[in-house]
Amino acid sequence: MLRRDSGRLRQGDMKTSIVIFDNFTDIDLWLMWDLLNRVHLDGWSVQIVGEKEKHVSATGQEVKTNGRIEEVNSSDAVLFVSGFGTRDRIADPAWLNRFQLDPARQIIGSICSGALILAKLGLLEGKTATTYPTVKDTLEEMGVKVEEKPFIAHGNIATAGGCLAQQYLIGWVIENLANTELSELVVKSVQPVGEGLFFDDAENLKKLYAPVSANAAV
Repeated sequence: MLRRDSGRLRQGDMKTSIVIFDNFTDIDLWLMWDLLNRVHLDGWSVQIVGEKEKHVSATGQEVKTNGRIEEVNSSDAVLFVSGFGTRDRIADPAWLNRFQLDPARQIIGSICSGALILAKLGLLEGKTATTYPTVKDTLEEMGVKVEEKPFIAHGNIATAGGCLAQQYLIGWVIENLANTELSELVVKSVQPVGEGLFFDDAENLKKLYAPVSANAAV
C-alpha cells in the first residue's frame, strides 16, 4: 500500500481512486484525471469509481465509472471531487457507510466541497481544512476550522480549495506515491508558458506524454 519516500521511485502497485457522484463539478474530475495520468510508472493506475455504472456531471455529461465505491478501501490514494452532489451524498448514511478508509495506510484528499464528505466521514476531526468559498459556512457548521488557503495537508489527509488548487492536491499525491521530481514536473506541465513552463522544458516533458491507456483504468 502506501509507500512514502520522496527521494526515489517506489516499487509495486500504486492505485488512485477518484470518487464521483451525480451533479459533480466537471473540472474537478477531469483536471485531476489528466494530471494523474501524466505519470507513467510500472504499477501506476488511476480509476473513477461511483455507486453506479454512469454518473451525470453538473453540465449534463455522462461519465462511465471504472469500478464501485468499495474499491477505494484498497486504494493507495482516494480523492473526492466536488459539486452540488456532495450535499446529497453527505445526507445518505448508506452511501457513507460504504467507505472504510484508513489514513494510516492511505492518502485521502478532496477538492472544494469534497471536504464536506471528508468531514462527514470523520476524517477532519481536530484538523483545519480549506474548501470553496460557498461551502465555508457549511463546513464550519460541521465543526471544522476553515482556513483561507489553497491547500492544507495534515499527514495523509488533505483538502484543496478552488478548482486550480488541484495542482497542489495532485502534486501531493504524486509526491507521496512516486517522488518529488515527478510531482514537480507534472505540476509544471500545466503552468502558463513563460510563467513556470518554458520551451527549455520540452525534452523533460516528453516523459509525461506516453499513451494514457497504459495507465488508466479504461
